[in-house]
Amino acid sequence: MARSIIVSLPVADLSTAQTFYTALGFVKSPQCSDESGVLMVWSETISVMLLTHEKWRSFTTRPIPPKTSSEVALNISCESREEVDAMNQAAFDNGGIADINPVQDHGFMYGRDFADPDGHVWGAMWMDMSAMPAS
Repeated sequence: MARSIIVSLPVADLSTAQTFYTALGFVKSPQCSDESGVLMVWSETISVMLLTHEKWRSFTTRPIPPKTSSEVALNISCESREEVDAMNQAAFDNGGIADINPVQDHGFMYGRDFADPDGHVWGAMWMDMSAMPAS
């Protein structure tokens, strides 16, 4: 089995979260989803498990952070600057907050950060490794 990462996130409204992540390009995995959680697949090795607050609390007694906190920033690679912009716009159009941090444009690297409807921070980024400075 290939190494992979599945990020689990507590969400206030499972349907809203699923719609949001679908708009970003994630695909629902029907065999790993039910009324308490939905597995959203980004690639063969990266997925996000959206869990209702009730289901989340069955795994841990730690509090669910408020939407205004930044417990972690999740960064995801895109194939172009245009895809970064499109993802940021899709986040905004589907209940998220676009550009929660300044746009990062270093020529060879371009990134924009957004928050999902539950305040989870995502960074969409593109990098041209061939144009990366030698230092």
